[in-house]
Amino acid sequence: MANLPQTLTVPPPRTYTRTDFAALRAFVQRIEPAAIARRYYDADDPDQAPHAATSEAMARYLGAMRDELVRLALLNGSSVLAEHLKTSIRRHGSARLTAVTLRMVEQAAQLAAATPSPAHGVGLWFRPLVAQRLTAEGISTLQELIDWCNRHGGSWWRSVPRIGPLRARTIVAWLRRHEATLGARVDADVDERELAPVAAGQGEGQGGGQGTVVVIGGPPEAPRLAPFERLAVPAELSGGNDTHRGTNRAGAFAFIRAPHDLAAIHAYLHRYRDRLATCRAYTRELERFVLWAVIVRGVAVSSATVEDCEAYKDFLARPAPAFSGPKRPRAGGRWRPFTGALSAGSQAYAVRVLRAAFAWLVDVRYLAGNPWAAVTDPVTVTREVAVQVERALPAQLWATVRRALETHCRAADVGHAADQERDDVRQWRIARAAILLMGDSGLRRAEAAAARREDLRLSPFSTGRAPVWALTVIGKRRRQRTVPVSAATVRALRVHWADRGRDFDAAGAGGPLVAPLVIPGTRAAQDRHGGGEASYTADALARLVRAAVRDLAATLARQGYLSPDDTVRLTGASAHAFRHTFGTGAVARDMPVDVVQQVLGHASLQTTSIYVRAGQQRMLEAAARYYAGDDDSDVTVNPA
Repeated sequence: MANLPQTLTVPPPRTYTRTDFAALRAFVQRIEPAAIARRYYDADDPDQAPHAATSEAMARYLGAMRDELVRLALLNGSSVLAEHLKTSIRRHGSARLTAVTLRMVEQAAQLAAATPSPAHGVGLWFRPLVAQRLTAEGISTLQELIDWCNRHGGSWWRSVPRIGPLRARTIVAWLRRHEATLGARVDADVDERELAPVAAGQGEGQGGGQGTVVVIGGPPEAPRLAPFERLAVPAELSGGNDTHRGTNRAGAFAFIRAPHDLAAIHAYLHRYRDRLATCRAYTRELERFVLWAVIVRGVAVSSATVEDCEAYKDFLARPAPAFSGPKRPRAGGRWRPFTGALSAGSQAYAVRVLRAAFAWLVDVRYLAGNPWAAVTDPVTVTREVAVQVERALPAQLWATVRRALETHCRAADVGHAADQERDDVRQWRIARAAILLMGDSGLRRAEAAAARREDLRLSPFSTGRAPVWALTVIGKRRRQRTVPVSAATVRALRVHWADRGRDFDAAGAGGPLVAPLVIPGTRAAQDRHGGGEASYTADALARLVRAAVRDLAATLARQGYLSPDDTVRLTGASAHAFRHTFGTGAVARDMPVDVVQQVLGHASLQTTSIYVRAGQQRMLEAAARYYAGDDDSDVTVNPA
């Protein structure tokens, strides 16, 4: 029988990721395999890198990878490289590579370079610390990373702790290089820089603020939007003093120098320059109305009629999709004035703000009349309890949270912890100090962010057994009050100050009680701090606390310390929940309600009484007695 030709099938070469190549370079430089595993692979995710489980497995994997690349280089490389490798193998039993020869081997062994796939985990392509930060936000695959970037736009990295703009641009650039193999692309504006601020005196006019001025307009289904501090209005809709004068402009001498509607609105908002929270809230409502009036209605603000105001009231209940979107930085191109339909209470608030603003414009004789005076507020439901005290943590859960915080803050105190671990512990210490300020003193998040060391002193009424400190803060409506600060909070603050390299007990010590350890390198952060002392905004401190609480909830649930209900409650807890926790806990420990009112800074005792719930409790107890006496088990009903 004739011999049949045989076909030899050569298995395809094994493919390796960028992380594998980086690890091999370290291996060639004689770095210990155990150190390579820690640096380049995630030991907590054995499914992604089982070869990094032990030092021996790491060494075997990298040795096999080196031999595989050398085999491919012998087949595909230059004759000079092949001869060099063969000589090294004959002399040492295996190829001894240097950094230069390894680079040549990698270039000749391109078949072994894996191509990224949308289903690949981020841990296959990014270093462990970066991969851990991404997976902590639910970004586990490359496809999920692309979707996240496209959903959040140029500021996508702000939602991922400790990524930063430089690393974010590197990640996006890598995704763009591999668009063809990934089969998915990153939107063009994802790595778009934020709008650059301009020097004082530039960009002023109808926009009235600093920044790149955008003339709003376009069709309602695809509008050109901008926040109030950056927007300009087309001349024909400006309500100016020339031929475009608004039909509702007053004919008498005006008390403000406002050549057009935006300038008049700026004059109104300027009244609240020392009440930042109020100014932000009023700005939001007025900018929404300006954008709607110009783009959707096509009228100047000073030409709005009652019919226009009624139409805008309906718009608040159902904002157009082009005007809505997730919360984004105001300097970014994806900012939208609405995040969705407003609740009935928010609609009523918007109407009241606009009515008050227009009334002031009438008072200063800029407008002839107030069209909002003829518009009724949207129908709302008066809530039984105005403050959502159900957000408060139960006493047992609050105690569990405090113990868990102490554990996290001590995690790197013993032994030789890595720099990254020490940084994480310092962040936990910031979160602990902030949470205790709110949970033990009932501070609002803005009050905790603004609290200063020079306003904190040991109370003369303290006892040796339970020292109490007194902190003076400025609360809502610029009201000053003094709140107690527990010894546990002061201990947490001392440790946090030590992390900042400052002595909490030094004579004349001053500065924010809670502050970031490092000012981010972003332009916005550098401009805000202006080279001065670092400090948190209320929103930034709330984000820090929220992230810490979510991490605590996941850790405690995984360890079996939380019930499912407590896990849900803690996961959804905001920074303000700890203020409510203080209120309910203080009342439960028989602190007088008027004292609780003073600590919390409530204007009315009725607001504080919600923590007591005496009226609701009496109602339910009376109903229970009524139902107990209404036992109809022995009653026979005659169907006739």
